[in-house]
Amino acid sequence: MILSCQNICKSFNEKNILRNVSFHIEDQDKAAIVGINGAGKTTLLRIIVGELAADEGNVTFSKNKSFGYLAQHQSVNSSHTIYDELLTVKQELIDLEARIRKIELEMKTVSGQELEQLMNTYSMLTHRFESNGGYTYRSELTGVLKGLGFSEEDFTKSISTLSGGQKTRVALGKLLLLKPDLILLDEPTNHLDMSSITWLETYLLNYKGAVIIVSHDRYFLDRISNKIIEIDQTKATVFTGNYSNYAVKKEALRTAQLKAYMNQQQEIKHQEEVIAKLKSFNREKSIKRAESREKMLEKIERLEKPTQARTDMHISLEPKYSSGNDVLSIENLSKSFGSLRLFENIHFSLKKGEHVAIIGDNGTGKTTILKIINGLLDPDNGFIRFGTNVHIGYYDQEHHVLHMEKTLFEEISDDYPYLNNTEIRNTLAAFLFTGDDVFKRIGDISGGERGRVSLAKLMLSESNFLILDEPTNHLDIASKEILEDALNRYTGTVLYVSHDRYFINRTASRILDLSGNTLTSYLGNYDYYLEKKQENNTPIPSAEDASPHTRESSSAAKLSWKEQKEQQAKQRKKENEIKRIEKRIEELENKDSEIDRQMARPDVCTNVAKLQELSKEKESIEAELNSLMERWEALGSEE
Repeated sequence: MILSCQNICKSFNEKNILRNVSFHIEDQDKAAIVGINGAGKTTLLRIIVGELAADEGNVTFSKNKSFGYLAQHQSVNSSHTIYDELLTVKQELIDLEARIRKIELEMKTVSGQELEQLMNTYSMLTHRFESNGGYTYRSELTGVLKGLGFSEEDFTKSISTLSGGQKTRVALGKLLLLKPDLILLDEPTNHLDMSSITWLETYLLNYKGAVIIVSHDRYFLDRISNKIIEIDQTKATVFTGNYSNYAVKKEALRTAQLKAYMNQQQEIKHQEEVIAKLKSFNREKSIKRAESREKMLEKIERLEKPTQARTDMHISLEPKYSSGNDVLSIENLSKSFGSLRLFENIHFSLKKGEHVAIIGDNGTGKTTILKIINGLLDPDNGFIRFGTNVHIGYYDQEHHVLHMEKTLFEEISDDYPYLNNTEIRNTLAAFLFTGDDVFKRIGDISGGERGRVSLAKLMLSESNFLILDEPTNHLDIASKEILEDALNRYTGTVLYVSHDRYFINRTASRILDLSGNTLTSYLGNYDYYLEKKQENNTPIPSAEDASPHTRESSSAAKLSWKEQKEQQAKQRKKENEIKRIEKRIEELENKDSEIDRQMARPDVCTNVAKLQELSKEKESIEAELNSLMERWEALGSEE
């Protein structure tokens, strides 16, 4: 075990954020902390790394274990270039290399015992240099920078000229090169494009230390995590497996908790009715019995009603008018900014009801295409034609469709003057804005809140063609799932840009991949797109470029698509056998308990022949249980 958190409690202004949060992290765990916005995920990370004091509880690291923390917003202030900034992580190796070079020069000028001493020192230092990756650290550094989306031309850029997102990527690169025993990452994918996220996934999968991640990227969590720590209503619950496993288990647990709550409520109501009835008899004995029941009722530990699944935000997207079958046609579209050519002679069309995602690396021009379609930018060349009766609803990731000086109420009422006050308030309440929240200025609310206002306006537009630019940015997982469900019910046409692969998987029926200045169409969701790319031998970023030390362990990234399918089938077969064994173990244990109950019966415990028969049956059960447990343990230890 590398980390233990015991009974962590934290409150702000008398509001409980974390209450008796306990969990532990093993040496190679890849754990994810999930929960709605404001649940306390970042607060928990800050308590773990010592940036924030817990009100109660203990955080304990194993002896001689190191950790590194990447906060959501990093301020890397340095006069270094990007390359030199990452090189500072390897200063010990650089100093060691300088000592080795110095000794090499000295050995040329000495002899005898002095030479022998220098040679011994030289041998010791070169061994340490090699053991710590001295001969590969520069290629490792280059691999990390390229993996995080920096080109070789970027290496010489000064840190002071970088954007906030680029500085966060530099901080992430430094952290990965430090290789602490435990890495803590708060929203690490926010400033990465798809290629970089895929690279980071593979790097972390092969990382020899432990990792704790806070992220809303469910596809990322699916690939990385083997443990989910859910923060819900101040409490923590630990689930084994990745995000998809957690989602299934969480729903089953919530259903069971709701059933237990409803049963308890029914029993409480029944007891209260019985107590009232006994008291109504107005007799000494019946009153005493009522008082006895009341005391029993007071001792019952009341269950809390579990949170409802995704019921807080309500989105209903439905077009007011139906468009023609041909919605959009684009031919020979080109766009450059100065010497930077984004795309050239691209063409595609959209039919009514299609849900299409545009994907590609940062800077390839995805948002530019959407802006050109919306008339916010002019193309250099090409034609854009809309079909009959097409009405566009546009969601802009920078929220330029919002007016920063207006209140939320004014933003809705000015654009939709036919709505009365109650209708406006109900609309905003559906997106979690209640009471005096509706009189806040757009300029004063957070990015996530602006996103919800934009979604509210999108819902009211009743458009039949939605154009969305990164619609899931700043949304927590529950809100993303609400939006996904709304889009899947939507009967109009959708064209969107997103780097959220889980979202794309759930909502896209076609992928347009923008790379190499052109668009390639794939009919299907993101998983299908990946399969087709691999079949066509198109390289998918792997950890091979990340670090020479991870090359041997990155076999999963190198497997062909066919081999991956065979491996998945083998895994499913193993999991099915484990389930069958666990079911049989449960049956045998129940049978063993039933025999114990029989042997305790007065008519059996005096019957020697029956006792011998039951004892033999218990021995047979014990033998089968031992065999099953050995097989279960063997399957559990297989890789």
